[in-house]
Amino acid sequence: MKLELYQIDAFTDKMFGGNPACVVPLKYWLPDDLLLKITKENAVAETAFFVDKGDKIHLRWFTSEIEMDLCGHATLATAHCLKSILNYPKDKLIFETLSGDLIVLMENDLYYLDFPSRMPITSELPETIKKSLNIQPREVYKSRDYLLVYDTEQEIEKIKVDKQIFDKINLDPGGVIVTSKGENCDFVSRFFTPQASILEDPVTGSAHCSLIPFWSSRLKKNELDAVQISDRIGKLHCQNKKDRVIISGKAKTYSIGNLWTE
Repeated sequence: MKLELYQIDAFTDKMFGGNPACVVPLKYWLPDDLLLKITKENAVAETAFFVDKGDKIHLRWFTSEIEMDLCGHATLATAHCLKSILNYPKDKLIFETLSGDLIVLMENDLYYLDFPSRMPITSELPETIKKSLNIQPREVYKSRDYLLVYDTEQEIEKIKVDKQIFDKINLDPGGVIVTSKGENCDFVSRFFTPQASILEDPVTGSAHCSLIPFWSSRLKKNELDAVQISDRIGKLHCQNKKDRVIISGKAKTYSIGNLWTE
């Protein structure tokens, strides 16, 4: 079977920046084990597969190991693929997903993702995670992901994770966010996933479902600019909307091609 394959850098306006995702349009759903094999072969953090149902677009996200409940950068990449490459006619994209219906709008080269808010609550950090970190956090919270708060952006830059220790815990499908106030933006973050082929995710849209309400409350503002300070750098404009968050960013197409399943 021959399938189309698009690789797109999300949350960036520069090639080789942001977070790369692959997007594969389907006419019907293939077996999950095949979707996982395709994702593993693509060798990026996540691959998005979608089936256009007319009124909605059924969207699923896979890492090399599991199906995810929510992925921001692969959703943005899919929206970019549909609007900028496949000439999708509707202005509003409605994605049917494991996290409910997600709406994406495009305006002036920006994609606006309407995602659920996941306010983290105070928590205890598992000993395994604590031992894997070279710098300990000042505060610990949790929603889907652990959210670790630090004093400075320099601390976030210097954090190292001992993967051998870190991989002893399974947070399926969550990860660990480290964050602080930013020097040239409202807040910065990094994101790590245990037992994953890619330890540090370059830009994690779903993590901002917790980061946005947290920093909105902390900074007393509903519009925030965020930077995920991985090697590739991701820039996100964020809005807090009570039980929803709006995450916006740009995207760049890296490659267009085909794959064969046999």
